[in-house]
Amino acid sequence: MWVWIIIGVVVVLLALAVVGVYNGLIRLRNRVQEAWRQIDVELKRRHDLIGNLVETVKGYAAHERGTLEDVMKARSAAMAGGQGPAQQAQSEGALSAALGRLLAVAEAYPDLKANQNFLALQAELTSTEDRIASARRYYNANVRELNTRVETVPSNIVAGMFTIGRAEYFEAEGAEREPVRVDFGQREATIPPPSGYAGGAAPSAPASPATPQPGPEGPAQPPTP
Repeated sequence: MWVWIIIGVVVVLLALAVVGVYNGLIRLRNRVQEAWRQIDVELKRRHDLIGNLVETVKGYAAHERGTLEDVMKARSAAMAGGQGPAQQAQSEGALSAALGRLLAVAEAYPDLKANQNFLALQAELTSTEDRIASARRYYNANVRELNTRVETVPSNIVAGMFTIGRAEYFEAEGAEREPVRVDFGQREATIPPPSGYAGGAAPSAPASPATPQPGPEGPAQPPTP
């Protein structure tokens, strides 16, 4: 009799432990999904801003067709549905690279850089990139916590029982790791003029020791001690 009671208590405790672990995994998975939705909102905003930016540039540099088309193709690829976080990160990295080339081209058009609409889009895009970076850090932190629970004992047993798997990180590789910085100013940078720059003052030569000059009555004589 007591044996069955003990067995029953053990079974109940095990069941409670499984339920606790399962609920913890579900909470983590929901946090990952919520964090991804925040990223998705900011990415949609980014895509809209880049589309408007391209239209603005087109009004001043329509002949830069190749660069403009590259940005729009990369934007279409980034907006394609059905991409997981890892694939989305690669698409966004390609879009950032294309956008960087477009902004380099825009440097050659002073009227474009002074356009108020262009400046407003620049500011909005910079703010959006910052929010994406912040949301990405939050998302990846939750993914790391979920994946750790999925891979470690005993929570990995419960995860396997209920097919709760690892989540993908949202991060690019190499040069695409950081979002493009939309900034036409030189932030805290001092750029030296080129060596042949005619507008700057030439560096003065170091002063040499004064040489006694001959006076009107002949060569200068050393002082008499």
